[in-house]
Amino acid sequence: MGEYSAGEQAYDARGLRVAIVVARFNDHVTSLLLEGAVATLAEHGVTGDDAPVYWVPGAFELPVVAKRLAESCELDAVVCLGAVIRGDTPHFDYVAGESAAGLSRVALDTGVPVVFGVLTTDNLAQALDRCGGAEGHKGVEAAATALETAALLRTLPPPRVARSSADRVRSSRSLPSRSLPSPKV
Repeated sequence: MGEYSAGEQAYDARGLRVAIVVARFNDHVTSLLLEGAVATLAEHGVTGDDAPVYWVPGAFELPVVAKRLAESCELDAVVCLGAVIRGDTPHFDYVAGESAAGLSRVALDTGVPVVFGVLTTDNLAQALDRCGGAEGHKGVEAAATALETAALLRTLPPPRVARSSADRVRSSRSLPSRSLPSPKV
């Protein structure tokens, strides 16, 4: 069992905009995660229009909505909340794995923190234990992670803009050409 540890360094969340995307599937669990996330954002002054909530059908749909939101350039972070509870078929593995991979890819592709607040548990009791029970509150942790990461990114140098392949071709055409030596026959 892991234990969440908030960072020791204080961070400034003023002016941050953090969206929350929540899966409706298992909403008796995800609504609890949402309550914790919203309360945590509010404790740090992120409320109202600065903390919009979007509902999607299930955890599998989280990445596409997170991507659209991250690409909007209007948000500092996206918190994704869901609950995938193992059943009798391999469906759990596909949904949980693809949701995690998709959200990770969105974060890396956009440079916007996309926090994986999706519970992947063997049963409902384990899920509820992670919504304010014996295992902490993963909604609270996800929101805190989003705030801390977004605040940290504010302090880092901006990313270098990668040149596209078209730019590289154009710049190579502008270089003076050199004659290659004639092959010896």
